[in-house]
Amino acid sequence: MKLRLADIARHAEVSEATVSRVLNGKPGVAALTRQAVLTSLDVLGYDRPSRLHRKSAGLVGLVMPELTNPIFPAFAQIIETALARQGFTPVLCTQTPGGVHEDDYVTMLLDRGVAGIIYVSGLHADSTSDPQRYIALRERGLPIVLINGYIEGVDAPFISNDDVAAMDLALSHLVALGHKDIGLAVGQDRYVPVIRKIIGFRNAMVTLLGRADVEDLIERTMFTVEGGAAAAERLIDKGVTAIVCGSDLMALGAVRAARLRGLHVPRDLSVVGYDDSPLIAFTDPPLTTVRQSVQAMSEAAVHALLDQIAGDTVPRAEYIFRPELVVRGSTGAVPRGRE
Repeated sequence: MKLRLADIARHAEVSEATVSRVLNGKPGVAALTRQAVLTSLDVLGYDRPSRLHRKSAGLVGLVMPELTNPIFPAFAQIIETALARQGFTPVLCTQTPGGVHEDDYVTMLLDRGVAGIIYVSGLHADSTSDPQRYIALRERGLPIVLINGYIEGVDAPFISNDDVAAMDLALSHLVALGHKDIGLAVGQDRYVPVIRKIIGFRNAMVTLLGRADVEDLIERTMFTVEGGAAAAERLIDKGVTAIVCGSDLMALGAVRAARLRGLHVPRDLSVVGYDDSPLIAFTDPPLTTVRQSVQAMSEAAVHALLDQIAGDTVPRAEYIFRPELVVRGSTGAVPRGRE
């Protein structure tokens, strides 16, 4: 049967222009309106275009770097739950070294006709990566949301933890305990969250201690237990009494390195983590850490994505969430004689 836009528009009670946008997969059509048009196609006996047959409006891609760091499963669980409450099914794509690349996952997701994609700490967090991969998705009308990272020129909402404020919280706590020689263990500084943590560390050292020359107190390493241990070894050799780490896993490595040196945490060395990953309160000692607003950030990301899918206007901006310092047993007063 020859497709007549006027018949479909009349049955769905929409304009012919709206019918055309639905049939051509254009953005800017509310989900209920889009479904009404597709239902009219079926009722009137028209064959849906093959592209619409492949389309599965209930699928949402969730792209993450890996699941070994417990903060990423925490994000995944909340995002999946929030999507499921709205009738969407997440397709989880996790990357491993030497495994499937982010771009390959996105190609697979597009083939499956996902309604949108949420990225957590993806290539958008790498300041050296090409933003064109995200620009291309937006140009084809695919809704995306990017968590913990930022790239100029990408027309999408970004959701980030305030890494600068996180460093101020951690250092204010340590300085209040009498620490002056404080080190920072973070990942490679091509990543936006790392760049911001270093900025926050430098700012806080100037504001709180009047120390501007702190480059020697910053160790760039891997975001792993082993990376944290290696950084802590170097910082301990430099005489620090406290270490702020870029992740909880790195902080656990710092505690391990201190113990191998015969040092006690926190009597001889205070350690602060970052994330407040699940179970981190039950380590030995329980870890003082900066808590990411994982619940609020995840729900905000899902809300922003679903608004885009529904055709609503979503501000293209970065939304910054305030972290929280959680004080536990891995930080204490500066060792005697080091005040």
